[in-house]
Amino acid sequence: MAAVTDIRAAGGVAWRPAAGAVEVCLVHRPRYGDWSLPKGKLEPDEHPLVAAVREVAEESDVRAVPQVRLPSARYRSEGRPKVVDYWSMRAVANGGFQPGTEVDEVRWLAVDDAIRLVSYPHDAEVLAAFAALAPVTATVALVRHAHAGMRATWSGPDTARPLDDEGWAQARALADLVELVRPARLLSASARRCVQTLDPAADRLDLPIEICGDLDEPRPGQQRDERALALAARLLELAGAGGQAAVCSQGKVIPGALERLTGRVGEDFNTPKGGGWLLAFAGDGLLAAERL
Repeated sequence: MAAVTDIRAAGGVAWRPAAGAVEVCLVHRPRYGDWSLPKGKLEPDEHPLVAAVREVAEESDVRAVPQVRLPSARYRSEGRPKVVDYWSMRAVANGGFQPGTEVDEVRWLAVDDAIRLVSYPHDAEVLAAFAALAPVTATVALVRHAHAGMRATWSGPDTARPLDDEGWAQARALADLVELVRPARLLSASARRCVQTLDPAADRLDLPIEICGDLDEPRPGQQRDERALALAARLLELAGAGGQAAVCSQGKVIPGALERLTGRVGEDFNTPKGGGWLLAFAGDGLLAAERL
């Protein structure tokens, strides 16, 4: 008997400021006669975060910036197990909702009112988790440079080692995620492979890439802890400025920087080439770090 695979879906708690508090977005689906959080199934090979932002836009016509990973909902649908991944998202634009066959009404409500209105307990649990979050003041996509061949086979200076074909494919995939954050700044370590990793995102966003030595891995005579501290300090500086940014650094310093920011020493923060993290800050503290 073939194994039953999960139905994968994604969505979000889209929110906006309202009279000193926040309102969240719910959608009404006439097919089911229910009120729920906007969500939908993943396309083939689609990243869940990409799907979450896309589905929120398609169902509610709200463009939003993802911030914090929320609890996933698990239940059965059409006789199969279904997993829905959720993120909190700050609404930044609304194209003007038009009723359709999938969603015929959108409401913005206070969180308590939304919890009372939703038709399913799992939606209420996701909203309760959102309500417990501290307000997010800054979001940073922190990525490690993409694949750049082997250091041992590169004859030139290591800082000049470029991305290979695999690395360019990873950089283009990362651009899909970086674009979701809507960064106002792109910052890169000085190594060529780090700058190139952000090139596809820079082209899409029409932003310059700022070269920053604070993001570099240790050079001869430097300590890894010293460089990790410099990266952590730079991330906190970006957080203090508010808004959104994207940063490309290196594998020897990212784990140490995240240990310092989270206070979780010994946790696995190793980051594969072409991988990264979505960091959400509340004031001068890290609120959440979720793998991309």
